[in-house]
Amino acid sequence: MIRIVIAEDHTIIREALGKFLQQQEDMEVVGQAQDGDGAMELAATLQPDVIIMDISMPPVLSGLEATRWICSTWPGVKVIALSMHSHRQYVDQMIKAGAKGYMLKDADFDELLMAVRTVADGGTYISPGVDGAAANAQ
Repeated sequence: MIRIVIAEDHTIIREALGKFLQQQEDMEVVGQAQDGDGAMELAATLQPDVIIMDISMPPVLSGLEATRWICSTWPGVKVIALSMHSHRQYVDQMIKAGAKGYMLKDADFDELLMAVRTVADGGTYISPGVDGAAANAQ
């Protein structure tokens, strides 16, 4: 069972992702956070397998900062960045922070499942729509 935390500041997106992922036989959503601080707290208390992390969350800690802390403190927790930004610099920043995946928000649910399973199995996943970033993911 892949244990997942969703960190997303938009309630409707966070809840929709949670309901969809919870329907999968091999996945369990164990927590949800609306900001980077909440994501760090859930990482520390729940130590999930995967965190789906929005990179642009107010008010205090961004998803980038939370990812950096989570990946350096809890290396067993794998982060998949979730963003509307397809520019290479965003991907590179998240990968350098320790993220193992980068998903675009315009991806479909099947791609999300592939990303979660790939990252949970120890791989790296970068959405195909990202500007040439796949070469830098390693």
